[in-house]
Amino acid sequence: MTLDLSICIPTLQARTLLRDCLRSIYATTRLAFEIIVGDNASRDGTLEMLRDEFPTARVIANERNLGFAKAINQALHISQGRYALLLNNDTLVLPDALDRLVAFADAHPPIGICGPRVLNRDGTLQKQCRRSYATPWDLFCYFSGLSTVFPRSPLFARYLMTYRDENETHPADAISGSCMLIRRAVIEQIGLLDERFFAYQEDADYCFRAQRAGWQIYYFPEAQIVHYASQGGSRVTPFRSIWEWHRSYFLYYRKNLAARYFFLFNWFYYVVMIIKLLTALIVNFFRREKFAGSRKP
Repeated sequence: MTLDLSICIPTLQARTLLRDCLRSIYATTRLAFEIIVGDNASRDGTLEMLRDEFPTARVIANERNLGFAKAINQALHISQGRYALLLNNDTLVLPDALDRLVAFADAHPPIGICGPRVLNRDGTLQKQCRRSYATPWDLFCYFSGLSTVFPRSPLFARYLMTYRDENETHPADAISGSCMLIRRAVIEQIGLLDERFFAYQEDADYCFRAQRAGWQIYYFPEAQIVHYASQGGSRVTPFRSIWEWHRSYFLYYRKNLAARYFFLFNWFYYVVMIIKLLTALIVNFFRREKFAGSRKP
């Protein structure tokens, strides 16, 4: 039987969340699928739970935390479906979400990557699920708060695309890796995720590569999931999380965008990111509750 979908889920120390995620998949999905779990050295009984409760799931047991991209690549390498789905372990798949996502992609062959409406636990839109390129201007508007002050402005709110109606299907430059559907032909053409990204921006980089290869990227709100956030498959210490977040933006910019700008501007961007990194580390040091790091954006 031909598999429609390979669902690739990285996990680390999140047995209960993973159990709920898998149950939601089995309860809401009718198409033919396989589940591949990349476990990044959990010590909380995750492997035993998978063996006892989900014996059909394929499990890759790593001896250390390899990060999000490497765990996903391991799963993609052995996946067999017409489509591959990158899915965080801290998600709940809502009724018919994956069936609708695959049906949408089937109906639109030029679309190489698409993603659903991703909801916070309170039912509001998780704005990071659809994004534009992380250009210096867009990041400045995002971090300075201009995008919050002018959320309907394409000039100031382009990064998180809040000027677009969240209820309408539309193209995007990047889809969140918390739930991202990839056509098999895309994987065959551009390869796997860039493993230099440990836990952030690997989704944006992959979408950038797919667009450059001629594929379209789409946000499809008729499919919906819930994402709890900050509980993904590559959880690390607060220092490592802050470091990797900033390093990923630096890498994404240098790899994909720096060639568009004058070298002095690039160095200015790098200096600003270093200052932001140091500020984040200092602020985090004095916080009562240390920043644990969200996987996105």
